[in-house]
Amino acid sequence: MQRPIIKSAVFIKSAQSKKDSLSEDKSEIVFLGRSNVGKSSTINAYTNKKSLAKSSSTPGKTRLINFFDIDYGDENSIYPLRLVDLPGFGYAKVSKTIKEEWQKNLVDFITNRVSIRIFIHLRDARHPNMDIDKEVEAFIKSIIRPDQRYITLFTKIDKLNQKERYALQKDFPGTIAFTNLKPHTLEPLHKEVLKTIFGVES
Repeated sequence: MQRPIIKSAVFIKSAQSKKDSLSEDKSEIVFLGRSNVGKSSTINAYTNKKSLAKSSSTPGKTRLINFFDIDYGDENSIYPLRLVDLPGFGYAKVSKTIKEEWQKNLVDFITNRVSIRIFIHLRDARHPNMDIDKEVEAFIKSIIRPDQRYITLFTKIDKLNQKERYALQKDFPGTIAFTNLKPHTLEPLHKEVLKTIFGVES
């Protein structure tokens, strides 16, 4: 069976916190990662839409939660989902007060939004063991529910040589996907999403 493909992908709105977010009427896939790890570019590659998610030239500048509705489809069915692009963590040049409020809003969103089904944690393949990524992974795994899934996705895999790629795969067994932002490198992620949320095997 050929897997359903994305038929449509549209930006819906931005929000500052859970309070002004969209209603929880669709299963959600959350993309999170350090600033400048390539979240927007990964979302664009995932949906095969070059300018769906806008990236900022200033790391940490984007402080909003961005929502995108997508529809997978095949000849028989439509599978609606929502992608959520969380602000990058790490580089933000803002005041301590703003940063604390920002982090509080994100923790509230991640912990209490019941529509989240999958967390996709993007990590830079060149720097796979940064403390901040380890902390985020530990936090997500400490609050994750039985109906949720945590997935590690390594970006910028094209920056590694063959020996470095082998070492990364050995150090992180079970990783779903390694991407160089070409849509075909995200095929395993599509299959995992459809299987986890809709029970669709392809």
